[in-house]
Amino acid sequence: MTDISSNAPQRTRSAKRGTEFLLYFSLIFVLAIPFATVFWLLEVFQKQTLNLHGPLARAWAEADRITPLIFSA
Repeated sequence: MTDISSNAPQRTRSAKRGTEFLLYFSLIFVLAIPFATVFWLLEVFQKQTLNLHGPLARAWAEADRITPLIFSA
């Protein structure tokens, strides 16, 4: 029988998202929306299809990629 009480798995830092993380995420998300919209429109005209991730999904992905980089520094 294994005793896991002395060697309990540690929580990762990304699982705990505090108010500061949400504040930075929100700011980056709101600032990324206009840029994501412009690049989405350019890609729609170039590829002539709407089968792409929309501007909100792109802005969310950028905020989700950039915010942890701020906290890792």
